[in-house]
Amino acid sequence: MVDRIAKDARAASRVVAKAPARVRERAIRAASSRVREDAARILAANRADVDAGRTAGLAPALLDRLALDDARLAGLAGALEAVAALPDPVGAIDRMWRRPNGLLVGKMRLPLGVIAIVYEARPNVTTDAFGLCLRAGNAVILRGGSEAIRTNRALGDAIAAGLAAADLPAAAAQVVPVTDRAAVERLLLHEEEIDLVIPRGGEGLIRFVVDKSRIPVIKHYKGVCHVYVDAGADEEMALAICENAKVSRPGVCNACETILVHEAVAASFVPRLCARLGALGVEIRGDARTRALGGDAVVPATDLDWAAEYLALIVAVRVVPSLGDAVAHIERWGSQHTEAIVTRDYFAQRRFVDEVGSSTVVVNASTRFADGGELGLGAEIGISTSKLHAYGPMGAEELTTTKFVVFGDGQIRT
Repeated sequence: MVDRIAKDARAASRVVAKAPARVRERAIRAASSRVREDAARILAANRADVDAGRTAGLAPALLDRLALDDARLAGLAGALEAVAALPDPVGAIDRMWRRPNGLLVGKMRLPLGVIAIVYEARPNVTTDAFGLCLRAGNAVILRGGSEAIRTNRALGDAIAAGLAAADLPAAAAQVVPVTDRAAVERLLLHEEEIDLVIPRGGEGLIRFVVDKSRIPVIKHYKGVCHVYVDAGADEEMALAICENAKVSRPGVCNACETILVHEAVAASFVPRLCARLGALGVEIRGDARTRALGGDAVVPATDLDWAAEYLALIVAVRVVPSLGDAVAHIERWGSQHTEAIVTRDYFAQRRFVDEVGSSTVVVNASTRFADGGELGLGAEIGISTSKLHAYGPMGAEELTTTKFVVFGDGQIRT
């Protein structure tokens, strides 16, 4: 079955790559409409998945990612519409230049081909990946986890209806109907048919895909995101940002896991931070200076805490002597995902942006904005923390590559 899916996807990718932008856009919009029309059926399937996951003892973070309601389902449909409205990246010329011999050289965008997405309890990935891959002229193979199989099949029906409405081949977006791990291993051997694999899920899943794949993999293992509260911070702003970054949705990869506080503001800021987060049910694990300022409820932190992706209402807090020490902490313990600085000091902002090498760097805003939809990409197919081929949230443009195009007037090389 998996072999046939891969071969059909390769054949479909050739059709999709040549399809006009308006045709691909029509398919995405039609799929969005069908998601809205089939809302009752999709939500019923999702309730069955959530009930089964709860019975199986899924972690709260996974249950949160799995669950759909009216608002979240409307968000899935809205994301498809946003992707459909994006400029078409296929055929775009990034830049052109004239050589001394008169040749005009340019770089033109073209689809990658076939992309396989391997993911866990995230039904939004099903629609986001379909929309972004098709917008960029690619075929996609969608292999979700067993936790969301009913939901993914229902969403797959909406996707199939969208492709049919635009007379595009059904194999341009296929939901793998089986959930055993052997099917994934088989899929990852198809280097002739599949051009790229993007895993979405926990570190265990991602490492499994990386270990087994013969195909290039875009990955991020975990999101150890930081908020650094600088000496020049507006403390009210910093409190609001820290709360949002940690509490708004703790089970996602762009949630803050460590807060670093400059020692110049620690005496006033740390007690307020601990009181505010503690009142919201957050467990705080701190260094010695944080414990001295934050009260008895602060748990002693170890080196394991600085490297932890909690995906829960737990945060590590550390007092640092300087911005340089904050950057050094991030370099040692971070995962190159997302880091934020809170400060009114322009020079501190610039130094943080220049020196922190993570894939998203935020000034005076929450780490939760490290998301393709929030950054104007319509949706995202994943976040890359490996610097080849893309870095950070990936949208449609990141699902293309470039080729050289050369225009001459009879030139020959001597």
